Amino acid sequence: MIKKISLFIATFFGVGLAKKAPGTFGSLASLPLAFVLSYFLGFKGLYYAVLVVFIIGSITVYFATKGEEQTDPGKIVIDETAGQLTSFLLVTPYLYHTFNLKTGLIYLLGFALFRLFDILKIGPVKWADTKVKNALGVMLDDIFAGIFAALVLMLLARGL
Repeated sequence: MIKKISLFIATFFGVGLAKKAPGTFGSLASLPLAFVLSYFLGFKGLYYAVLVVFIIGSITVYFATKGEEQTDPGKIVIDETAGQLTSFLLVTPYLYHTFNLKTGLIYLLGFALFRLFDILKIGPVKWADTKVKNALGVMLDDIFAGIFAALVLMLLARGL
């Protein structure tokens, strides 16, 4: 029972069960959550959400993959949710109580940048993905990708 519940949460409520590109769909499915948190709660709300998703994600990934050969199967996308939320942390001043063309562009760029860094797996992203072979590693590589995306997005948002 714990494995089924954990798998349901770790697949971000079934989104990760998409036949193609589950990570991309996981990131896309996280955008409405990022919008609601950024718009209504700003930095603090988004920050605490990242912490909660990271903790819950680590626990559910552990139980969902327990006894499995693969520690990071494609269907696990709660890590994409944590990383995607992280990518918007530094631009919340532009997103808080605002939605216009600029903020819409910020969300699109944040999505694209996170996916880019998640796929490229440079530096600490690659380290977490290849060296930390447990639930923590599954979550950490996407947090690192989200941090890279956040830094670039912050620079880009300033110029918009």
